[in-house]
Amino acid sequence: MARKHINPTRMELTKLKKKLVTAVRGHKLLKDKRDELMRQFLDLVRENKTLREKVEAGVTAANKNFVLARAGMSDEILNVALMAPRQEVYLDTSTRNVMSVDIPIFEYKTKTPDANDIYPYGFAFTSSDLDDAVKSLQDILPDMLRLAEYEKSCQLLASEIEKTRRRVNALEHIMIPEMQESIKYIKMKLDENERSTQIRLMKVKDMMLEKVYHYSEKLVN
Repeated sequence: MARKHINPTRMELTKLKKKLVTAVRGHKLLKDKRDELMRQFLDLVRENKTLREKVEAGVTAANKNFVLARAGMSDEILNVALMAPRQEVYLDTSTRNVMSVDIPIFEYKTKTPDANDIYPYGFAFTSSDLDDAVKSLQDILPDMLRLAEYEKSCQLLASEIEKTRRRVNALEHIMIPEMQESIKYIKMKLDENERSTQIRLMKVKDMMLEKVYHYSEKLVN
């Protein structure tokens, strides 16, 4: 298919050779990038799995404590106790570059540094199970943010891996073979033209010799 649109000249051959060198170099760089992305991705997946198990265990423990607290307290007292929180959480987001992929970094800070501000109620009318539930949620908050960071990072890296894989395959199976085939075609055409030129020159030489020979014979006669 590519041969029909190629002008078989030495200039075109030189251009194609330069393009082929660039394509081969780019193919190697993209393969290296794909391999490094895969390594980073697998590391994040392993960390993500461990962190997810930890977060799920923490959420399960917090839910159990809330169930116990609700069993030992009336709905009115529980709702009033959690109605007006004293502590606030602010989330800061930034990014870091991993193989041209900007993956997120989540950091949080609280409104006040006092650890007891996570309890928005007095302890006189509430159970210790509610305290344990609030404390367990506070403890797993950093891990939940890291889990969100890792899962988004895995998603972005997986998307970039797929893009890089498609580019590597396009170079390896389409562009580089087409360039090699085109170079081979141009070389073949140039060789044919060179042979044709040599044959024509030989014929012209024979004709000239024959003409000179007959002309000399006439002079002798």
